[in-house]
Amino acid sequence: MRDQWIDRVIELAIENVRSGQGGPFASVVVRDGAVLAEGANSVTATNDPCAHAEIVAIRRACQKLGSFELRGCEIYSSCEPCPMCLGAIYWARLARIYFAASKEDASKAGFDDSFIYQEFRRRRDQRKIPMVRVMNHKSLDAFRTWDEQPNKVPY
Repeated sequence: MRDQWIDRVIELAIENVRSGQGGPFASVVVRDGAVLAEGANSVTATNDPCAHAEIVAIRRACQKLGSFELRGCEIYSSCEPCPMCLGAIYWARLARIYFAASKEDASKAGFDDSFIYQEFRRRRDQRKIPMVRVMNHKSLDAFRTWDEQPNKVPY
């Protein structure tokens, strides 16, 4: 079964490049041996830097299920997920990730995320884009309001 889904994401990635819709990336979310949702990179077509294949597929799968969780689902990707997509996969609580090309393969093709991984290891104030915490008397109000909600959905 795995080969079938990997073949599908590679096919989708090639179609995506040929169509001019985006980069050579595609992803499929599978549940119980059936495709729940597909996605292809549409960053340049939509001017959305977050429109990576995995994000697109996760959004579609969540909409289809009416849930922000994809427990019990697997994701197949034409390439090892970037840091953003990997974060989304964890937030969506997918059970497993299968991928074809590696992040090193992507780097050789001009899609290099290594600088992001390097940035994560640096202190916030030493990153290329410095992160500055600004505290004021309202900084934690949203969390206090969240804590007060009786029917909050746990994350």
